[in-house]
Amino acid sequence: MTTRSNELNHQPDMSYHWMEGFKKSLPVAMGYLPAGIAFGVLAQVAGIPVWATIMLSIVLYAGAAQYACLPMLSAGLPVGNIATNIAAINLRHVFYGMPLLQYLPKQKLAKTYCLFALTDETFSVMTSLPNESRQALILPISLFNQSWWVLASAIGVFIGSALSDLVPHLDFALVCLFAILAYEQFQSIKRYFPIGIAVISLIVASFFTSNWLLLVAITICMLLILARGFWIQRDMTGANNDQ
Repeated sequence: MTTRSNELNHQPDMSYHWMEGFKKSLPVAMGYLPAGIAFGVLAQVAGIPVWATIMLSIVLYAGAAQYACLPMLSAGLPVGNIATNIAAINLRHVFYGMPLLQYLPKQKLAKTYCLFALTDETFSVMTSLPNESRQALILPISLFNQSWWVLASAIGVFIGSALSDLVPHLDFALVCLFAILAYEQFQSIKRYFPIGIAVISLIVASFFTSNWLLLVAITICMLLILARGFWIQRDMTGANNDQ
């Protein structure tokens, strides 16, 4: 009984997990604040209503897709076209979810939210954590990361077009954020395969199209990842059969 009581006393409480989640979200906030503010400002310049801009950050919550939405929304494209483009841009999130499925919360609503809120940045933070702390921190980190993005979008909306006139090409802030996160992730795991796949896919896609470059490049990435997985699985099966 005493041993069990000591184990319970040594288990971190819920407030500890939320505090840790907040701390882990701060590096993401440093990138989300300028990128989210840029999105809010560009949405105002594009004539998107304030409520719609904030709802995009709450309901869609996908930085690259939100940036891509702005010219399509301002041009009045059909909802089907917009949805197709967003689905193509966010296709990579399918691969993000797979390694983290076992660390999702047990509660259904929390699990659904974590899957929805799994962005590039959240994935990068989660995969840098020890396995034993991932399940406890995925919900706080996901919620705090989205809160930073929504807050930044709201700030950008209220700043309006004034910042766009002072600082042109604000949409490049998101590209810089992706580049920094990719570098940090590479420093952590030291794997060249993802970089090689991305470069090869982009080069091959550029020979076929310019209007659908991103969609074709993502498709090639998927095929190369599946081919590599199949090749590794075949080698492992062959090795087991030889034993």
